[in-house]
Amino acid sequence: MSYLFTSESVSEGHPDKVCDAISDGLLDEFLKKDANSRVAVETLVTTGLVVVAGEVTTGKYIDIQEIVRQTIREIGYTKAEYKFDSESCAVVNAIHSQSGDIAMGVDKGGAGDQGLMFGYACDQTPELMPMPIVYAHKLVKRLADIRKKNIALMPYLRPDSKSQVTIEYNDNGKPLRVDTIVVSTQHDGNVTQKKIKEDVIKHVINKVIPKKYLDKKTKYFVNPTGRFEIGGPHGDSGVTGRKIIVDTYGGWAPHGGGAFSGKDPSKVDRSATYAARHIAKNIVAAKMAKECLVQIAYAIGVAEPVSIYVDTKGTGKIPDKEIADIIKKNIDLTPKGIIERLKLRRPIYQKTVAYGHFGRNDKDFTWEKLDLVKYFKI
Repeated sequence: MSYLFTSESVSEGHPDKVCDAISDGLLDEFLKKDANSRVAVETLVTTGLVVVAGEVTTGKYIDIQEIVRQTIREIGYTKAEYKFDSESCAVVNAIHSQSGDIAMGVDKGGAGDQGLMFGYACDQTPELMPMPIVYAHKLVKRLADIRKKNIALMPYLRPDSKSQVTIEYNDNGKPLRVDTIVVSTQHDGNVTQKKIKEDVIKHVINKVIPKKYLDKKTKYFVNPTGRFEIGGPHGDSGVTGRKIIVDTYGGWAPHGGGAFSGKDPSKVDRSATYAARHIAKNIVAAKMAKECLVQIAYAIGVAEPVSIYVDTKGTGKIPDKEIADIIKKNIDLTPKGIIERLKLRRPIYQKTVAYGHFGRNDKDFTWEKLDLVKYFKI
């Protein structure tokens, strides 16, 4: 018996993603100047206003105002008519130094906080990711590419957009077809909704979704409210870390709850989630399992994980506990070990913000490398 599963994505112009980009832009700049910077920055945006707050310990100065404005400029909020633009928005800085109580544990190599982190991989797609989230990301990425690189195709596009993809699976978990596609894109006021729908189907959906997954029953909803002229931070306030399911597996796998953006790699919310994905992906790539969930948990100030859990959903070639034992024996999961193995003290984070932290082919996304396969070959 078949079933449906849905995932969503949002573009870099979505207000929450604007906040993630600012937070990670600041993180990157701190790491450029001082690779050992401790950073935990949150951002809030609304009409004409950016507020950055959090804790930073660093030996270098950065120009926070300029980084905020440059980030907003690169996203595409450059016109006063958007009611939020890079040149006129107010920027409020409420960043202060990190608590010395936390630093005592982290300085000794311990985890920056307690928490549980999940990593996942499956063989549904070449990216070893669930199919709904892969296509949801590609739809909004395609919109952004048209807006920035091929504007003549759809000259009315504005930065804010969202997508949603529903896949029909058979009872063995194999993707069969795309059941429903939802695309909402912000636009100028001088274009009809009929034109937007035609263009989105022609230039976006048909360029992203393989024809074999589309059929006469596939449903298309483009700007289903009928209009999306007001958007971005003027249409809705944004906050860092509010799109953690978009950032990971689209709801297909669990999430520990900790957001990524604005956090340096001593925060295991980020680094250990990357490590868990790295391990899960290598297990599936080694064909030890068709899908794999890895959980890692930490106590604040303690270097070694308090637990490592593996669940291959019955697809593993050896028992899950034996896979967990291989991980414990061969892979250093202390914060220091993760940071060194994945080279996480580099300014690579702003580009992780939009279109997912996982399943992307980028040399700086070291957690996507298949360099652990040797441990999981039978």
